[in-house]
Amino acid sequence: MASMHTGAGEINERLQGIRREIDALDSQLLDLLNRRAGLSREVGRIKADAASVIFKPLREHELLNDLARRNPGLLPEEHLRSIWREILSSSRALQRPQDVAYLGPEGTFSFFAGLEYLGHSATYHPCRDIVEIFEMVNDGRCELGVVPLENSLQGTVGVSFDLFLKYPVFIQAELFSRISHCFLSSAQDLSSITTIYSHPQPLAQCSTWLRTHLPRAVLVPVESTASAARRAAELPDTAAIGHRGLSVMLGLNVLASRIEDEPGNWTRFVIIASEKFRQSRKQGIAQSKNVADKTSVLFTLQDQPGALSAVLNCLALNKINMRKLESRPLKTETWKYVFFADVECDLESETYAPLVEELSTHCSSFRILGSYVTGPQLDRTMPESDEEDREN
Repeated sequence: MASMHTGAGEINERLQGIRREIDALDSQLLDLLNRRAGLSREVGRIKADAASVIFKPLREHELLNDLARRNPGLLPEEHLRSIWREILSSSRALQRPQDVAYLGPEGTFSFFAGLEYLGHSATYHPCRDIVEIFEMVNDGRCELGVVPLENSLQGTVGVSFDLFLKYPVFIQAELFSRISHCFLSSAQDLSSITTIYSHPQPLAQCSTWLRTHLPRAVLVPVESTASAARRAAELPDTAAIGHRGLSVMLGLNVLASRIEDEPGNWTRFVIIASEKFRQSRKQGIAQSKNVADKTSVLFTLQDQPGALSAVLNCLALNKINMRKLESRPLKTETWKYVFFADVECDLESETYAPLVEELSTHCSSFRILGSYVTGPQLDRTMPESDEEDREN
């Protein structure tokens, strides 16, 4: 018995020693973070001109990759990148408060996508529709906007493409966010659930699970997954389908996770900014060690044979791969079309200036929407334990 007490005492002493060491490291980290914050404020004073861009995704991309390369390995790379995204978010906010428009209300997949990529230190403004996002960015009420552009299962968000024709904004960055649905309720289990709320898309995307587990429940479509979760939080015997983060936000139980019929559901979002920041962005790229590897363009063509082929041939001769090509009706002219394309190069760099000039000669209009780094795939939808996934 004495040896057992001695062993427990040694373990406790060792734990106390480790905790003291952690406390000392936390103090050092706090000092270093405050020193970094002071430098960020100084950068903000230097960039006091409102036309200076604060968000520099290419610089941040380089920093994160460099840290990942130098990471000795004890800290998982996913954790490292998540930690530094928040540090960078704080740094940007210290330089200048950063307002971000997104498709609301708070708690939508757009909201969580912006939060994961731009961090918690930005100020997020919910918009009633995508049009309002473009308006708020264009008129300066928000510096950045989070815009859904396309979904891996359902295709493009047509209104987003159309709005690039109307508003002089540009694409600063992109990200890919996994769309995975959770079953949320204030109830403890499925047995009492009689009504289920969600946006029409998640209700359709989870139809197999719903038929299997709750075939008699009433399905009620609402305007967003966030508003669905708020209803479920207020009404007994109800549930909602939405993002896992809503469970923390509203105090709901996750009764099942990953309930979507198709697991490979991703949405591509782009971060847009006002055209007034574009020159500052180009200067930042010129100072960077690397260049963007993707460019989005809009162009229209003369109604004549071979017009599109001429554009495609220009790209092929320069060994540039086209990742996406889509036509949309041109709202200002009946039976005319505008083309949206993604190509794998930085058309905004001086290297491609002759190519851009040549492409422009083959088009009635040609506009570069932005050059940027291929975005990260952010997946914060996985269950924290197998127990949470028990009903799947």
